[in-house]
Amino acid sequence: MEKTLAAPGGLPKQSFAIIFCVSLVTAMGNTGMISVLPAIGRSIGIPDFLVAGVFSLSALLWAFSSPFWAQASDKYGRKPLMLLGLSGFAVSMAACAIVVSAGLHKLANWMVIFVLFLLARALFGLFGAASNPATQAYVAEHTPVAQRTQSMSSLAGAFGLGTVIGPFLAPLFILPVLGLAGPMAMFSLIALTMLVVVWRKLPESAHRPKYEARTHAFAGEKERPMWRDPRITPFLIYGFIVAVSQTAQGQTLGFLIIDKLGMSPTQAQGFIAIAMMFGAVAGLLAQWGIIRMFDMTPRQLLRWGVGVAAAGNLLVAFAPDYWAVVAGYAISSLGFGFARPGFTAGSSLAVDMGEQARVAGAIAAVNGVNVVLAPAFVWLYEHYHSAPFLLNMTMMLAMLAYAFVNPQLRNADPKPATLEDQAAATLEKEDEGGM
Repeated sequence: MEKTLAAPGGLPKQSFAIIFCVSLVTAMGNTGMISVLPAIGRSIGIPDFLVAGVFSLSALLWAFSSPFWAQASDKYGRKPLMLLGLSGFAVSMAACAIVVSAGLHKLANWMVIFVLFLLARALFGLFGAASNPATQAYVAEHTPVAQRTQSMSSLAGAFGLGTVIGPFLAPLFILPVLGLAGPMAMFSLIALTMLVVVWRKLPESAHRPKYEARTHAFAGEKERPMWRDPRITPFLIYGFIVAVSQTAQGQTLGFLIIDKLGMSPTQAQGFIAIAMMFGAVAGLLAQWGIIRMFDMTPRQLLRWGVGVAAAGNLLVAFAPDYWAVVAGYAISSLGFGFARPGFTAGSSLAVDMGEQARVAGAIAAVNGVNVVLAPAFVWLYEHYHSAPFLLNMTMMLAMLAYAFVNPQLRNADPKPATLEDQAAATLEKEDEGGM
Protein backbone atom coordinates (compact mmCIF):
# COMPACT_ATOMS: atom_id res chain seq x y z
CA MET A 1 0.00 0.00 0.00
CA GLU A 2 1.29 3.44 -0.92
CA LYS A 3 2.41 5.44 2.07
CA THR A 4 0.79 8.87 2.36
CA LEU A 5 2.13 11.96 4.03
CA ALA A 6 0.19 13.00 7.11
CA ALA A 7 -0.98 16.37 8.30
CA PRO A 8 -1.10 17.11 12.05
CA GLY A 9 -2.74 14.21 13.86
CA GLY A 10 -2.22 11.51 11.24
CA LEU A 11 -4.77 12.62 8.62
CA PRO A 12 -3.39 12.18 5.05
CA LYS A 13 -1.87 15.43 3.84
CA GLN A 14 -4.10 15.76 0.78
CA SER A 15 -7.31 15.11 2.73
CA PHE A 16 -6.38 17.62 5.42
CA ALA A 17 -5.50 20.25 2.80
CA ILE A 18 -8.89 19.79 1.13
CA ILE A 19 -10.81 20.09 4.40
CA PHE A 20 -8.69 23.11 5.38
CA CYS A 21 -9.63 24.79 2.08
CA VAL A 22 -13.34 24.05 2.59
CA SER A 23 -13.28 26.08 5.82
CA LEU A 24 -11.00 28.72 4.28
CA VAL A 25 -13.31 29.33 1.30
CA THR A 26 -16.38 29.73 3.48
CA ALA A 27 -14.64 32.07 5.93
CA MET A 28 -13.10 34.34 3.33
CA GLY A 29 -16.35 34.49 1.36
CA ASN A 30 -18.43 35.48 4.38
CA THR A 31 -16.00 38.10 5.71
CA GLY A 32 -15.42 39.42 2.20
CA MET A 33 -19.17 39.84 1.77
CA ILE A 34 -19.49 41.59 5.13
CA SER A 35 -16.80 44.07 4.08
CA VAL A 36 -18.71 45.16 0.94
CA LEU A 37 -22.22 45.22 2.44
CA PRO A 38 -22.13 48.89 3.56
CA ALA A 39 -21.04 50.01 0.09
CA ILE A 40 -23.75 47.85 -1.51
CA GLY A 41 -26.45 49.26 0.75
CA ARG A 42 -25.45 52.87 0.20
CA SER A 43 -25.19 52.37 -3.58
CA ILE A 44 -28.63 50.72 -3.90
CA GLY A 45 -30.35 52.98 -1.37
CA ILE A 46 -31.16 50.36 1.27
CA PRO A 47 -31.32 51.95 4.75
CA ASP A 48 -28.21 51.13 6.78
CA PHE A 49 -30.00 49.21 9.52
CA LEU A 50 -31.67 46.95 6.95
CA VAL A 51 -28.31 46.22 5.34
CA ALA A 52 -27.22 44.71 8.65
CA GLY A 53 -30.52 42.80 8.68
CA VAL A 54 -29.52 40.86 5.56
CA PHE A 55 -27.85 38.33 7.85
CA SER A 56 -30.72 38.00 10.34
CA LEU A 57 -32.86 35.34 8.66
CA SER A 58 -29.79 33.41 7.60
CA ALA A 59 -28.45 33.46 11.16
CA LEU A 60 -31.70 32.07 12.58
CA LEU A 61 -31.78 29.32 9.97
CA TRP A 62 -28.13 28.49 10.75
CA ALA A 63 -28.86 28.20 14.47
CA PHE A 64 -31.83 25.88 13.97
CA SER A 65 -30.42 23.78 11.11
CA SER A 66 -26.93 23.08 12.53
CA PRO A 67 -28.05 20.28 14.91
CA PHE A 68 -29.99 18.62 12.07
CA TRP A 69 -27.00 18.67 9.73
CA ALA A 70 -24.73 17.32 12.48
CA GLN A 71 -27.04 14.32 12.87
CA ALA A 72 -27.34 13.94 9.10
CA SER A 73 -23.55 13.72 8.78
CA ASP A 74 -23.64 10.68 11.09
CA LYS A 75 -26.35 9.10 8.96
CA TYR A 76 -25.27 9.94 5.41
CA GLY A 77 -21.54 10.57 5.73
CA ARG A 78 -19.14 13.49 6.07
CA LYS A 79 -18.36 14.03 2.40
CA PRO A 80 -22.00 14.38 1.19
CA LEU A 81 -22.61 17.02 3.86
CA MET A 82 -19.48 18.94 2.85
CA LEU A 83 -20.71 18.88 -0.75
CA LEU A 84 -24.14 20.09 0.35
CA GLY A 85 -22.65 22.89 2.45
CA LEU A 86 -20.39 24.10 -0.37
CA SER A 87 -23.30 23.91 -2.82
CA GLY A 88 -25.46 26.00 -0.49
CA PHE A 89 -22.67 28.55 -0.10
CA ALA A 90 -22.01 28.76 -3.86
CA VAL A 91 -25.68 29.05 -4.83
CA SER A 92 -26.33 31.63 -2.11
CA MET A 93 -23.36 33.77 -3.18
CA ALA A 94 -24.37 33.56 -6.85
CA ALA A 95 -27.97 34.51 -6.00
CA CYS A 96 -26.73 37.44 -3.88
CA ALA A 97 -24.56 38.61 -6.79
CA ILE A 98 -27.55 38.54 -9.18
CA VAL A 99 -29.77 40.43 -6.74
CA VAL A 100 -27.10 43.05 -5.99
CA SER A 101 -26.43 43.54 -9.70
CA ALA A 102 -30.15 44.08 -10.28
CA GLY A 103 -30.21 46.64 -7.49
CA LEU A 104 -27.17 48.50 -8.81
CA HIS A 105 -28.82 48.73 -12.24
CA LYS A 106 -32.06 50.00 -10.64
CA LEU A 107 -34.13 47.13 -12.03
CA ALA A 108 -36.38 47.14 -8.96
CA ASN A 109 -37.26 49.20 -5.91
CA TRP A 110 -34.77 48.97 -3.03
CA MET A 111 -37.35 47.18 -0.84
CA VAL A 112 -37.79 44.43 -3.43
CA ILE A 113 -34.01 44.11 -3.72
CA PHE A 114 -33.67 43.89 0.07
CA VAL A 115 -36.25 41.08 0.36
CA LEU A 116 -34.59 39.13 -2.47
CA PHE A 117 -31.17 39.72 -0.90
CA LEU A 118 -32.47 38.45 2.45
CA LEU A 119 -33.82 35.27 0.83
CA ALA A 120 -30.67 34.71 -1.24
CA ARG A 121 -28.50 34.94 1.86
CA ALA A 122 -30.91 32.66 3.75
CA LEU A 123 -29.90 29.81 1.43
CA PHE A 124 -26.51 29.82 3.12
CA GLY A 125 -28.00 29.74 6.61
CA LEU A 126 -30.17 26.77 5.66
CA PHE A 127 -27.77 24.66 3.58
CA GLY A 128 -24.31 26.16 4.17
CA ALA A 129 -24.45 25.02 7.80
CA ALA A 130 -24.08 21.41 6.62
CA SER A 131 -20.33 21.53 6.02
CA ASN A 132 -19.11 22.85 9.39
CA PRO A 133 -19.94 19.83 11.61
CA ALA A 134 -18.88 17.44 8.82
CA THR A 135 -15.39 18.93 8.48
CA GLN A 136 -14.77 18.92 12.25
CA ALA A 137 -16.04 15.34 12.60
CA TYR A 138 -13.91 14.16 9.65
CA VAL A 139 -10.73 15.56 11.22
CA ALA A 140 -11.59 14.21 14.68
CA GLU A 141 -12.28 10.71 13.34
CA HIS A 142 -8.87 10.49 11.67
CA THR A 143 -6.90 11.90 14.60
CA PRO A 144 -5.55 10.04 17.65
CA VAL A 145 -6.72 11.53 20.93
CA ALA A 146 -3.20 12.65 21.86
CA GLN A 147 -2.87 14.66 18.63
CA ARG A 148 -6.42 15.94 18.24
CA THR A 149 -5.71 19.36 19.75
CA GLN A 150 -3.03 20.05 17.15
CA SER A 151 -5.31 18.97 14.31
CA MET A 152 -8.29 21.01 15.49
CA SER A 153 -6.03 24.04 16.02
CA SER A 154 -4.78 23.69 12.45
CA LEU A 155 -8.36 23.50 11.16
CA ALA A 156 -9.29 26.58 13.18
CA GLY A 157 -6.40 28.36 11.48
CA ALA A 158 -8.35 28.12 8.21
CA PHE A 159 -11.06 30.36 9.59
CA GLY A 160 -8.54 32.84 10.99
CA LEU A 161 -6.72 32.99 7.66
CA GLY A 162 -10.02 33.43 5.81
CA THR A 163 -10.96 36.48 7.91
CA VAL A 164 -7.74 38.14 6.73
CA ILE A 165 -7.88 37.08 3.07
CA GLY A 166 -11.60 37.74 2.49
CA PRO A 167 -11.59 41.53 3.04
CA PHE A 168 -8.30 41.75 1.11
CA LEU A 169 -9.71 39.99 -1.97
CA ALA A 170 -13.13 41.67 -1.98
CA PRO A 171 -11.97 45.06 -3.38
CA LEU A 172 -9.91 43.26 -6.05
CA PHE A 173 -13.09 41.48 -7.23
CA ILE A 174 -15.00 44.74 -7.80
CA LEU A 175 -14.82 44.31 -11.56
CA PRO A 176 -15.81 46.81 -14.29
CA VAL A 177 -18.90 44.91 -15.45
CA LEU A 178 -20.07 43.37 -12.17
CA GLY A 179 -19.13 46.23 -9.85
CA LEU A 180 -19.96 45.56 -6.18
CA ALA A 181 -21.62 42.28 -7.16
CA GLY A 182 -18.21 41.01 -8.31
CA PRO A 183 -16.89 39.75 -4.94
CA MET A 184 -19.93 37.50 -4.39
CA ALA A 185 -19.78 36.15 -7.95
CA MET A 186 -16.08 35.33 -7.61
CA PHE A 187 -16.48 33.71 -4.18
CA SER A 188 -19.25 31.57 -5.68
CA LEU A 189 -16.90 30.40 -8.45
CA ILE A 190 -14.18 29.62 -5.89
CA ALA A 191 -16.66 27.55 -3.87
CA LEU A 192 -17.76 25.64 -6.99
CA THR A 193 -14.12 24.86 -7.75
CA MET A 194 -13.66 23.61 -4.20
CA LEU A 195 -16.81 21.51 -4.54
CA VAL A 196 -15.33 19.69 -7.55
CA VAL A 197 -12.10 19.10 -5.62
CA VAL A 198 -13.98 17.57 -2.68
CA TRP A 199 -16.10 15.41 -4.99
CA ARG A 200 -13.13 14.10 -6.99
CA LYS A 201 -10.30 13.96 -4.45
CA LEU A 202 -11.63 13.55 -0.89
CA PRO A 203 -12.37 9.97 0.24
CA GLU A 204 -15.32 9.36 2.53
CA SER A 205 -14.42 8.98 6.19
CA ALA A 206 -13.49 5.38 6.86
CA HIS A 207 -14.00 5.81 10.60
CA ARG A 208 -17.52 7.24 10.63
CA PRO A 209 -19.53 5.56 13.41
CA LYS A 210 -22.53 3.48 12.44
CA TYR A 211 -25.64 5.62 12.65
CA GLU A 212 -28.33 4.72 15.11
CA ALA A 213 -31.43 6.76 15.86
CA ARG A 214 -31.07 8.34 19.27
CA THR A 215 -33.52 9.79 21.75
CA HIS A 216 -32.92 11.96 24.78
CA ALA A 217 -36.14 11.22 26.64
CA PHE A 218 -36.50 8.19 28.86
CA ALA A 219 -39.70 7.07 30.62
CA GLY A 220 -41.17 10.54 30.74
CA GLU A 221 -37.92 12.13 31.96
CA LYS A 222 -37.10 15.32 30.06
CA GLU A 223 -33.60 16.60 29.52
CA ARG A 224 -33.15 20.14 30.82
CA PRO A 225 -32.08 22.66 28.16
CA MET A 226 -28.51 23.88 28.57
CA TRP A 227 -29.58 27.51 28.74
CA ARG A 228 -31.47 26.66 31.95
CA ASP A 229 -28.54 24.82 33.53
CA PRO A 230 -27.15 27.01 36.35
CA ARG A 231 -23.63 25.72 35.63
CA ILE A 232 -23.77 27.06 32.08
CA THR A 233 -26.27 29.94 32.04
CA PRO A 234 -23.78 32.64 33.20
CA PHE A 235 -21.31 31.64 30.47
CA LEU A 236 -24.05 31.73 27.82
CA ILE A 237 -25.22 35.17 28.99
CA TYR A 238 -21.64 36.45 28.89
CA GLY A 239 -21.01 34.84 25.50
CA PHE A 240 -24.24 36.21 24.01
CA ILE A 241 -23.46 39.79 25.05
CA VAL A 242 -19.88 39.50 23.75
CA ALA A 243 -21.11 38.06 20.44
CA VAL A 244 -23.74 40.81 20.09
CA SER A 245 -21.09 43.47 20.69
CA GLN A 246 -18.57 42.01 18.26
CA THR A 247 -21.13 41.47 15.49
CA ALA A 248 -22.63 44.93 15.96
CA GLN A 249 -19.24 46.60 15.78
CA GLY A 250 -18.19 44.63 12.71
CA GLN A 251 -21.38 45.42 10.79
CA THR A 252 -21.33 49.11 11.74
CA LEU A 253 -17.64 49.61 10.94
CA GLY A 254 -18.07 50.00 7.17
CA PHE A 255 -20.68 52.75 7.49
CA LEU A 256 -18.47 54.64 9.95
CA ILE A 257 -15.46 54.49 7.63
CA ILE A 258 -17.48 55.66 4.60
CA ASP A 259 -18.77 58.63 6.59
CA LYS A 260 -15.42 59.37 8.25
CA LEU A 261 -13.57 59.52 4.92
CA GLY A 262 -16.35 61.33 3.04
CA MET A 263 -15.81 59.10 0.00
CA SER A 264 -18.21 57.22 -2.24
CA PRO A 265 -18.98 53.68 -1.03
CA THR A 266 -16.88 52.11 -3.79
CA GLN A 267 -13.90 54.40 -3.15
CA ALA A 268 -13.99 53.62 0.59
CA GLN A 269 -14.05 49.85 0.07
CA GLY A 270 -10.28 49.44 0.18
CA PHE A 271 -10.10 51.35 3.47
CA ILE A 272 -12.85 49.15 4.96
CA ALA A 273 -10.88 46.07 3.92
CA ILE A 274 -7.70 47.36 5.58
CA ALA A 275 -9.55 48.01 8.86
CA MET A 276 -11.12 44.55 8.86
CA MET A 277 -7.75 42.94 8.15
CA PHE A 278 -6.18 44.74 11.12
CA GLY A 279 -9.03 43.48 13.31
CA ALA A 280 -8.64 39.90 12.07
CA VAL A 281 -4.89 39.94 12.68
CA ALA A 282 -5.44 41.33 16.21
CA GLY A 283 -7.89 38.52 16.97
CA LEU A 284 -5.41 35.92 15.74
CA LEU A 285 -2.65 37.57 17.78
CA ALA A 286 -4.75 37.08 20.91
CA GLN A 287 -5.77 33.48 20.25
CA TRP A 288 -2.57 32.14 18.71
CA GLY A 289 0.02 34.35 20.42
CA ILE A 290 -0.70 36.14 23.69
CA ILE A 291 -2.92 33.46 25.27
CA ARG A 292 -0.27 30.81 24.66
CA MET A 293 2.65 33.02 25.63
CA PHE A 294 1.23 33.93 29.03
CA ASP A 295 -0.74 30.71 29.70
CA MET A 296 -3.89 32.75 30.31
CA THR A 297 -6.68 31.01 32.22
CA PRO A 298 -10.41 31.12 31.40
CA ARG A 299 -10.98 33.34 34.43
CA GLN A 300 -8.34 35.82 33.20
CA LEU A 301 -9.70 35.74 29.65
CA LEU A 302 -13.24 36.49 30.84
CA ARG A 303 -11.99 39.64 32.57
CA TRP A 304 -9.28 40.92 30.22
CA GLY A 305 -11.38 40.23 27.13
CA VAL A 306 -14.28 42.55 27.86
CA GLY A 307 -12.02 45.14 29.51
CA VAL A 308 -9.87 45.48 26.39
CA ALA A 309 -12.93 45.38 24.10
CA ALA A 310 -14.51 48.23 26.12
CA ALA A 311 -11.39 50.36 25.65
CA GLY A 312 -11.37 49.69 21.89
CA ASN A 313 -15.04 50.66 21.51
CA LEU A 314 -14.43 53.88 23.45
CA LEU A 315 -11.63 54.79 21.04
CA VAL A 316 -13.83 54.07 18.00
CA ALA A 317 -16.69 56.14 19.46
CA PHE A 318 -14.56 59.29 19.62
CA ALA A 319 -12.02 58.56 16.88
CA PRO A 320 -10.97 61.82 15.20
CA ASP A 321 -9.85 60.17 11.96
CA TYR A 322 -9.71 56.93 9.98
CA TRP A 323 -6.55 55.54 11.56
CA ALA A 324 -7.94 56.05 15.05
CA VAL A 325 -10.97 53.99 13.96
CA VAL A 326 -8.64 51.24 12.72
CA ALA A 327 -6.69 51.28 16.00
CA GLY A 328 -9.86 51.12 18.08
CA TYR A 329 -11.28 48.30 15.99
CA ALA A 330 -8.04 46.32 16.30
CA ILE A 331 -7.98 46.79 20.09
CA SER A 332 -11.61 45.66 20.32
CA SER A 333 -10.84 42.61 18.18
CA LEU A 334 -7.92 41.80 20.47
CA GLY A 335 -10.33 41.87 23.42
CA PHE A 336 -12.89 39.68 21.68
CA GLY A 337 -10.03 37.31 20.85
CA PHE A 338 -9.53 36.89 24.60
CA ALA A 339 -13.19 36.79 25.63
CA ARG A 340 -14.45 34.12 23.24
CA PRO A 341 -11.99 31.38 24.31
CA GLY A 342 -12.74 32.42 27.90
CA PHE A 343 -16.44 31.64 27.84
CA THR A 344 -16.01 28.67 25.48
CA ALA A 345 -13.41 27.02 27.69
CA GLY A 346 -15.21 27.98 30.89
CA SER A 347 -18.52 26.48 29.82
CA SER A 348 -16.83 23.32 28.54
CA LEU A 349 -14.97 22.82 31.83
CA ALA A 350 -18.12 23.40 33.88
CA VAL A 351 -19.81 20.18 32.71
CA ASP A 352 -19.00 16.49 32.41
CA MET A 353 -17.44 14.90 29.34
CA GLY A 354 -20.75 13.38 28.26
CA GLU A 355 -22.35 16.85 28.07
CA GLN A 356 -19.78 18.45 25.77
CA ALA A 357 -21.87 18.11 22.60
CA ARG A 358 -24.84 19.81 24.23
CA VAL A 359 -22.66 22.69 25.43
CA ALA A 360 -21.22 23.08 21.94
CA GLY A 361 -24.75 23.20 20.53
CA ALA A 362 -25.76 25.90 23.01
CA ILE A 363 -22.72 28.00 22.06
CA ALA A 364 -23.55 27.58 18.36
CA ALA A 365 -27.08 28.82 18.99
CA VAL A 366 -25.79 31.85 20.89
CA ASN A 367 -23.48 32.78 18.03
CA GLY A 368 -26.27 32.45 15.48
CA VAL A 369 -29.09 34.26 17.23
CA ASN A 370 -27.02 37.30 18.25
CA VAL A 371 -26.84 38.52 14.64
CA VAL A 372 -30.56 39.37 14.75
CA LEU A 373 -29.77 42.37 16.99
CA ALA A 374 -27.19 43.93 14.65
CA PRO A 375 -29.74 46.08 12.73
CA ALA A 376 -30.68 47.85 15.98
CA PHE A 377 -27.09 49.00 16.43
CA VAL A 378 -26.88 50.27 12.85
CA TRP A 379 -30.18 52.11 13.43
CA LEU A 380 -28.57 53.79 16.44
CA TYR A 381 -25.60 54.71 14.27
CA GLU A 382 -27.90 56.47 11.79
CA HIS A 383 -29.14 58.73 14.59
CA TYR A 384 -25.87 59.28 16.47
CA HIS A 385 -22.62 57.89 15.10
CA SER A 386 -20.99 57.20 18.47
CA ALA A 387 -24.06 55.55 20.03
CA PRO A 388 -23.49 51.87 19.06
CA PHE A 389 -19.87 51.95 20.19
CA LEU A 390 -20.73 53.64 23.49
CA LEU A 391 -23.46 51.03 24.02
CA ASN A 392 -20.92 48.30 23.26
CA MET A 393 -18.52 49.82 25.80
CA THR A 394 -21.28 49.89 28.42
CA MET A 395 -22.18 46.25 27.78
CA MET A 396 -18.53 45.19 28.00
CA LEU A 397 -18.07 47.02 31.31
CA ALA A 398 -21.24 45.34 32.60
CA MET A 399 -19.79 41.94 31.62
CA LEU A 400 -16.52 42.87 33.35
CA ALA A 401 -18.46 43.45 36.57
CA TYR A 402 -20.43 40.25 35.94
CA ALA A 403 -17.19 38.30 35.58
CA PHE A 404 -16.11 39.44 39.04
CA VAL A 405 -19.49 39.08 40.77
CA ASN A 406 -21.03 35.89 39.36
CA PRO A 407 -19.81 32.76 41.23
CA GLN A 408 -19.53 30.59 38.10
CA LEU A 409 -17.50 33.18 36.21
CA ARG A 410 -15.50 34.22 39.25
CA ASN A 411 -14.53 30.62 39.92
CA ALA A 412 -13.93 29.63 36.29
CA ASP A 413 -11.21 27.00 36.00
CA PRO A 414 -7.86 28.56 37.03
CA LYS A 415 -5.84 26.30 34.72
CA PRO A 416 -4.44 27.82 31.49
CA ALA A 417 -6.70 27.60 28.44
CA THR A 418 -5.51 24.75 26.23
CA LEU A 419 -4.90 24.84 22.49
CA GLU A 420 -8.11 22.84 22.10
CA ASP A 421 -10.09 25.53 23.93
CA GLN A 422 -8.65 28.20 21.63
CA ALA A 423 -9.38 26.08 18.56
CA ALA A 424 -12.98 25.55 19.68
CA ALA A 425 -13.42 29.30 20.18
CA THR A 426 -12.15 29.97 16.68
CA LEU A 427 -14.25 27.23 15.09
CA GLU A 428 -17.45 28.37 16.80
CA LYS A 429 -16.98 31.75 15.11
CA GLU A 430 -17.63 29.98 11.82
CA ASP A 431 -21.28 30.02 12.82
CA GLU A 432 -23.44 32.27 10.66
CA GLY A 433 -22.59 35.90 11.29
CA GLY A 434 -19.46 35.18 13.24
CA MET A 435 -16.89 37.91 12.85
